[in-house]
Amino acid sequence: MSDEPTPMMAQYLAIRDANPGALLFYRMGDFYEMFFDDAVAAAAALDIALTKRGTHAGQPIPMCGVPVHAAESYLLTLIRKGFRVAIAEQMEDPAEAKKRGAKSVVARDVVRLVTPGTLTEDALLDARRHNFLAAFATVRDDSALAWVDISTGAFQVMPCALPRLAPELARLSPRELLAVDGSGLDDLAAEAGAALTDCHAGSFDSASATRRLCSLYGVETLDGFGNFERAELSAMGAIVDYLELTQKGKLPLLRPPSKERSGGTMQIDASTRRNLELTQALSGGREGSLLTAIDRTVTAGGARLLERRISAPSRDLTLIHARHDAVAQLADDTRLAADLRDALSRVPDIDRALSRLALDRGGPRDLAAIRAGLTQGAAIASRLPANTVTVLSDAAAALTGHDALIDLLNDALVAEPPLLARDGGFVAEGHDPDLDETRRLRDEGRGVIAGMQADYAAQAGVPGLKIKHNNVLGYFIETTATHEERMRALPDTFIHRQTTANQIRFTTVALSELETRILNARDRALEIERGVFERLRAAILDAAPQVGQAARALAEIDLTAAFADLATGENWSRPKVDESRAFQIEGGRHPVVERALKRKSGSFVANDCALTTGDTPAIWLLTGPNMAGKSTFLRQNALIAVLAQAGSFVPARVAHIGLVSQLFSRVGAADDLARGRSTFMVEMVETAAILNQADDHALVILDEIGRGTATWDGLSIAWAVMEHLHAVNRCRALFATHYHEMTALSARLDGVENATVAVREWEGDVIFLHEVRKGAADRSYGVQVARLAGLPASVVDRAREVLDALESGEREGAARPTALIDDLPLFRAAPPAPAPAKAKDSALDGRMKDIHPDSLSPREALDLIYELKSLTREDA
Repeated sequence: MSDEPTPMMAQYLAIRDANPGALLFYRMGDFYEMFFDDAVAAAAALDIALTKRGTHAGQPIPMCGVPVHAAESYLLTLIRKGFRVAIAEQMEDPAEAKKRGAKSVVARDVVRLVTPGTLTEDALLDARRHNFLAAFATVRDDSALAWVDISTGAFQVMPCALPRLAPELARLSPRELLAVDGSGLDDLAAEAGAALTDCHAGSFDSASATRRLCSLYGVETLDGFGNFERAELSAMGAIVDYLELTQKGKLPLLRPPSKERSGGTMQIDASTRRNLELTQALSGGREGSLLTAIDRTVTAGGARLLERRISAPSRDLTLIHARHDAVAQLADDTRLAADLRDALSRVPDIDRALSRLALDRGGPRDLAAIRAGLTQGAAIASRLPANTVTVLSDAAAALTGHDALIDLLNDALVAEPPLLARDGGFVAEGHDPDLDETRRLRDEGRGVIAGMQADYAAQAGVPGLKIKHNNVLGYFIETTATHEERMRALPDTFIHRQTTANQIRFTTVALSELETRILNARDRALEIERGVFERLRAAILDAAPQVGQAARALAEIDLTAAFADLATGENWSRPKVDESRAFQIEGGRHPVVERALKRKSGSFVANDCALTTGDTPAIWLLTGPNMAGKSTFLRQNALIAVLAQAGSFVPARVAHIGLVSQLFSRVGAADDLARGRSTFMVEMVETAAILNQADDHALVILDEIGRGTATWDGLSIAWAVMEHLHAVNRCRALFATHYHEMTALSARLDGVENATVAVREWEGDVIFLHEVRKGAADRSYGVQVARLAGLPASVVDRAREVLDALESGEREGAARPTALIDDLPLFRAAPPAPAPAKAKDSALDGRMKDIHPDSLSPREALDLIYELKSLTREDA
């Protein structure tokens, strides 16, 4: 047996070796096949059968495959599991290959590398989220981060020092991160949920990057797009180089790169995003996040814009005020807002349709999506009043001026085109005279066939004669075998083609000639339609900048209308945002918790927060028991700041917020075992980041600093952190703690105030009022909360006994807690007392058991009250 691979397998191995690190989808007819290790890995990941085909080097070749028509669903699974996929298509018709010889192999080549950051198909993407591909570059002492969404064309870059990379990746949540091979960014990428792709250093060469970018945009210089530093050029160039590699020369339609201004948005680090659950809940899904709670957008573009605004609230006062003005206008005119939202609900995803057309992956429905989007955009623009505010008037202007393109698409396309251009039938009648004539020939051929069938049936004297068609014989005449003699009696007319078990088939010269004309007409019609498709696609791409602006305008109007709907529906108010350091909230609420309570017919207790002290640091020290709502109060004020600067109204009666430059949150704790960090270590790392970075316009929320270590260590750390925030950071802060000793700081530090969450005790139980008031808690109520949590009664009783001893010893000046504990006998806790004997049911109890409230009439209920009243006197 020869160890030489077959020609087909040799081709497969060559293509695979040219695309290392990717599973190879090798097109064979109607299937994508995989072989060797690729097949083993894919079969396990996709849960499909692993078979064998032939041998190589004396060993059976593992093989598996997926149908071409269902490939997208399999691709999605592989991408989600971290694979990259190279798609090798047949580059010629098998008939052409046969002309070169019987053993010739069909030419194949990779047409695309599918990676997490380069997806464009709707089936592989979440329509309401961006799919970013990012690149991080360092040139000498400067670093930059660039990112692109090839499904929408968004392309941005910003200076980004390495310490800022983690927060920016947390903001963007890219699916894939490009970095120089050996960059050591594995942990950062994993924490952000991005697949790290190592690239050759040449991809990041800034000089080559300039040439790539100029070639991409057809310009001599990039000066018209902005002033980019070498590190920024390096990052952008790496992205373009990677796209050229993965898209095999078919570059997506990218907008000119936009440089994001440093300090233009609120700085929010990864830990704070996670703790506040801005776009993703701690459970891992989106349900329970702020984004899900407030998302009332009706378009995919609007949903993506909302995520960007929540992820990066603005610090531009002019822009914030303009967005609030727009929301206010639609909130005041609910009829206009409802009309806009109704029209917007019929707007397709223009951005992604445009991207697919640019990559030559689009179809007739993408053309129709552009048509529908621009048509609805024009209608929306006409509904906006002439005196509308800036944000809405600018959007309306971008939605006009597309009449020529709309008319062209209306004239050319049918109302409901098919998915694929190769199916034909998407060009409207009357658009192309040549196509109309060819279609008539194609369609009238069916009538000619019917007439020919009748003539042949009469000529042969066989009423059941039929003219049929299949892909092997083409058109043929078919009768049952019982009429064979009659048919063969006319050899000059009927030419025998095939005999089956029950039928006999013939053809004629006239039928063969008609078949040629019909088939040519069918192929010609498809050819003409493909030409029309390309002309329409080119017309759209020529207008791509204007179409892209229209898509962004629709997203802006959608988000504004969604914020207005939220404000009117949930009774949110317009915040006052200025340059001060004010932070005054009256009747503030947590939007996510309030939404959850409403679903259970509950109500949220609103609370005030006032951190305004001029130039003095403003800190609230919040005490109170667990479960009372301290963490909710801390989070809701942080979320109100995010919403206000994102351009939304806020869940409060009144809100005055001085611009928040940075938002920090230290809430909750968890081990980071992968990095060898304990809960306390994680807490200290996050706290250190806050103390080292927070400026005087920051808003900091801290919850239970120091609880992860010994009591006195924790108290000393919390105390020192508070003093540092006051003396060094001088920022606005909410500091929740169980260390009641810290309440003494309010008398020593200007601007520090005590606040507590009110509770009531009733017959040994604690009742949470969820009201935040000025003052300090008298104790923590931890034992009562433990009882509510279901700890055994014996444990709760023992805990209360130990607590009483500790508190008594503290009042008496004991030297150390351990001395008090030593005085408590180890087994002093008594076993649970037997349950008291069940008392004999009273007359009242017996009567109550017989009552069925749902069956009582009002009169019967009144009589029952008198009856029960008399029974209470008897029992007494």
